[in-house]
Amino acid sequence: MRDKVLSLRTLVVTATLALSAIAAPAHAFSDDEARRAILDLREQVRQQNEQNQRARLQLADQMQSMQQEITQLREQLELVSRQQPSGQASHGSANPPGATASDPSEQSAYDGAIDQFRQAQYQDAADSFAAFLALYPNSQLAPTAKFYLGSSRYAIKDYKGAIEELNQLVQQTPNDARAPDALLVIAGSQIELNNRAGAKASLERIVKNYPNSQAAGTAKNRLQLLQ
Repeated sequence: MRDKVLSLRTLVVTATLALSAIAAPAHAFSDDEARRAILDLREQVRQQNEQNQRARLQLADQMQSMQQEITQLREQLELVSRQQPSGQASHGSANPPGATASDPSEQSAYDGAIDQFRQAQYQDAADSFAAFLALYPNSQLAPTAKFYLGSSRYAIKDYKGAIEELNQLVQQTPNDARAPDALLVIAGSQIELNNRAGAKASLERIVKNYPNSQAAGTAKNRLQLLQ
């Protein structure tokens, strides 16, 4: 009986050792797979971090380029808003060439708004030009008053208001000497609103419809920046 018990114990120990020997390679294989998975995951994370860093650098470059475009457009538009209409020489007068007001009160209201604009009092100028247009909507000075109203709104960063006023000028009087300059200010406002497609369309419109204007040359330069 004792021999049988010893034999049984020996059989159990032998079976246990055999099972351990079988399980050991499987356990080692599982560890290798886990290590490889961890290494693969680390490599994926490293690659993703590199891609994110490159994307951030590219975005920073794009933002810097956009800011340079906006600065250049703002400087150009501020200069344009103080000039005579494209292709026109200065006549030393606040009136657009060929336009005068028969009513002294009308002329005085217009001149007062122009003086405010020239003194960089843009909010006051915008209010004065709006009042002038409300009082004298059919004035010969109305198109130029609308141009300066839109330019004043641009200067106070009311870009949507600038676009609205200047679009009316271009639509109502497309042959006015200020029309190409108005489109230039519209394009600048669209850039400020991050509407690059709209700005590009406005600049292309200048080149197409007013090829001989001073604004056309500026528009070509701005289009190169927007490519």
